[in-house]
Amino acid sequence: MIRWLLVFLLLGGCASQPAALHPMHVADASFAMNGRISISHGGKRDSAGLRWTHQLSTDEILLLTPLGQTAARIYRDDKEATLDEGDKHYQDQDVEALMMQVLGWRLQLDGLHHWVLGLEAEGGALVERDELGRISVLRQDGWEVRYLRYADNKADSLPKRMQLSREDLQLTLLIDEWEWNIK
Repeated sequence: MIRWLLVFLLLGGCASQPAALHPMHVADASFAMNGRISISHGGKRDSAGLRWTHQLSTDEILLLTPLGQTAARIYRDDKEATLDEGDKHYQDQDVEALMMQVLGWRLQLDGLHHWVLGLEAEGGALVERDELGRISVLRQDGWEVRYLRYADNKADSLPKRMQLSREDLQLTLLIDEWEWNIK
């Protein structure tokens, strides 16, 4: 269960800024987000709270229990990736390889930090847009990302609810709060 919760943490959110478009709505923005995640993989379903702090060269994802305690922590920088789950500590040079080794599935953080901002990652994508010009469906690197709800009805609003699918992995991410210019 904690392993599934870890996936959800990767997609989480943070506090203090409303989920409307912010000047940092760009691919290299530093942010923290708080939210909730649910995952379906291999016939199993789970959910967790999530806090994700993203900076240019680091990511920290916390999967949280219903009482707000950390169930798992994923961290990566330019040199290595670590995954802590209770008293177990795992390490690898690549966060996706580490997730595959420990969890049995992987989440593409390089793409995800763009997708949660309502942007496509580098490398080209197939994109469908809604009547306001916002992405409604994005297909990139084997992932399908559906934007189910935005923060409001403005063309520059941030995603509020997303569904990410790849093979037999399906994640639903609900973003509650944002923080910008994280140091």
